[in-house]
Amino acid sequence: MKIYDDKHIKNVAFVGANKSGKTTLAETMLFEAGLVNRRGSVENKNTVSDYHEIEQERETSIFATPLHTEWRNYKINIIDTPGLDDFIGEIASTMRVADSVVTVINAQQGVEVGTEIIWNYVDRFSLPTVFVINQIDSPNADFDESFKSIVDLIGNNAVKIQYPLVIDDAQCIIDVLKMKMYKFGPEGGKPEKLEIPEDQKDIANELHNELVEKAAENDEDLMELYFDKGTLNEDEMREGIKKGMLNHELFPVFCVSALNDMGTGRLMGFIDNVAPSAADLKPEQSVEGETIECKTDAPTSLFIFKTLYEPNLGQISFFKVKSGEIKQNDKLENSRNEEIEILNQLYIMDGKNREPVEKLSAGDIGATLKLKYTETNDTLRTKGSNITIKPIKFPEPRITKSVSAVDKNDEEKLNDALRKIHSQDPTVTIKYSKELKQQILSCQGELHLATIDWTLQKVYGIKAVFEQPKIAYRETIQRSATTSYKHKKQSGGSGQFGEVHIKIEPWYEGMPEPEGFNIRGKEEIDLDWGGKLVFYNCIVGGVIDARYLPSVLKGCLEVMEEGPLTGSYARDIRVMLFDGKMHAVDSNDISFKIAGAHAFKSAFLNAKPKLLEPIQELTVKVPEELMGNVMTDLQSRRSIILGMDSDGKYQTIKAKTPLAEMYKYSTTLRSITQGRGSFSTKFSNFELVPNNVQESLVKIES
Repeated sequence: MKIYDDKHIKNVAFVGANKSGKTTLAETMLFEAGLVNRRGSVENKNTVSDYHEIEQERETSIFATPLHTEWRNYKINIIDTPGLDDFIGEIASTMRVADSVVTVINAQQGVEVGTEIIWNYVDRFSLPTVFVINQIDSPNADFDESFKSIVDLIGNNAVKIQYPLVIDDAQCIIDVLKMKMYKFGPEGGKPEKLEIPEDQKDIANELHNELVEKAAENDEDLMELYFDKGTLNEDEMREGIKKGMLNHELFPVFCVSALNDMGTGRLMGFIDNVAPSAADLKPEQSVEGETIECKTDAPTSLFIFKTLYEPNLGQISFFKVKSGEIKQNDKLENSRNEEIEILNQLYIMDGKNREPVEKLSAGDIGATLKLKYTETNDTLRTKGSNITIKPIKFPEPRITKSVSAVDKNDEEKLNDALRKIHSQDPTVTIKYSKELKQQILSCQGELHLATIDWTLQKVYGIKAVFEQPKIAYRETIQRSATTSYKHKKQSGGSGQFGEVHIKIEPWYEGMPEPEGFNIRGKEEIDLDWGGKLVFYNCIVGGVIDARYLPSVLKGCLEVMEEGPLTGSYARDIRVMLFDGKMHAVDSNDISFKIAGAHAFKSAFLNAKPKLLEPIQELTVKVPEELMGNVMTDLQSRRSIILGMDSDGKYQTIKAKTPLAEMYKYSTTLRSITQGRGSFSTKFSNFELVPNNVQESLVKIES
């Protein structure tokens, strides 16, 4: 295969709502370039992109799939992404390596909910973006309304490069950059290039002049040329359009019928000639503050943006060459662990098809197999170079479940499968909660979860159970209590004896030292689960030997690890050990540990014990007209509204909500907002639970 330099490689992400036609457009591009002899279709389950069994079964993209095509001396790397935000991790990883974005719009629907959600993500990266209105030849297509919906989404920087019309039952496209009309036969393919009809010239000239103005706005030299000549030629317009795209201030709009191969070649030509390459983008800064230039003569650095596990191949690592070049059998250092990886095989991937290559240059995308020490987000670099590429920031999970194998013999197999699923999709997180004694899986939504379940069953042969996880409550006290406990046990020979007198109190930061005690020592313990235990030695006259004090403390800690109310961790308590007794023969460490534990538990239950529940900081973004319904639902979940901010057509609500009330919130929000709402959540703090909630929880535990 021909090796392309950095200026002749274009990396394009295809994004858009579900069923907008991204996969079909990618398939048609491969066909147009002659890389496939026959176009597949989503319905026939034979596209190059959607090759996974689950994608064919559901007739929708679930994975971001790299493809490539070659067109007029350029190489276009396409990454076809899912249209559902449950798979936003696939889009996030794609954004990190794309040089520009093609946002596909269904001409029958215009901008949809999925488009809005994905656009918010694209906009955050400020990537150069082309909008493509697809399915223009469908009976219900409405190009004008679709364009209007784009303007409503992104503002007046959307500019038409093309618009469709039908002449004598033939689908045509007017191109106001080239000022030509393309007329297509019923089968699509190569169009007839014609002059613009007389009755369309006024419209085309008006749009052409608007495009000239938009192109000139992005460069002072072009603006001067425009003022001098009153227009720009095609090359000058291309230059201005590219600069506008790089500034994220100009968004060209094309129209196509991907299904019937109309306008695809022209779009590919625009990507070749105008869309920015990796070399056109601003140089990246490494984690160390070094500038990473997209040049072949720079030290080599690769960024691993995606990992995939295939049954017959094992681990496939997808990478972008950020600088330098990579050749087969090169040795590179992993910047995270300093391990050396040998890239024995280099491939260009088109779905499941692999094309071996000997070398890849800066700006290109490729893949390799069976790296030993490397994961998604890792940097591979020339040994000795100081380059670590900034990692992808994946969105936080939105739903959480406990997961376990139906067959307990499969638990180890399940853990290994979940580890691979996380490696493949970092938006899936797995952790074992020692406190809850549950394996906790977090992901993006119910559909995401269904996909994980499908993968476990069909790929790894494991049946799993997903349930609502337990809540990690905390226990504390609200007043002081004093108690004593004598542990005495005699069973022939040396027995056990230990007596302790303690007072416990709620602890808070900055509280004064306890009064009325002769404080001989103080130990502050930061608990692993949060909060503190402060232990005071107030023993006078040696009634308990100092060597037994750690045992009393250990007994208190054991009770705090499994609180007296519900078995949850206890926190924020101080203990004053002020009296007791010991026996010259029968006293030992175990005796005082038992005495300490019983005394602590008794005092705890007499100190007005209270449960604390985890509170989440919740941020919800919803269309303004749907805010009332969302607020009502939040209030039903015991939320405290902290504030609201306007964000264009959206309102952002900030609230604090008990974790116990967040179960299935993702599904509820999607239902209330018809899928147009989004949310993020993170742990905030622990707060006292209402009395009625505590009563029910304690009753359940007892």
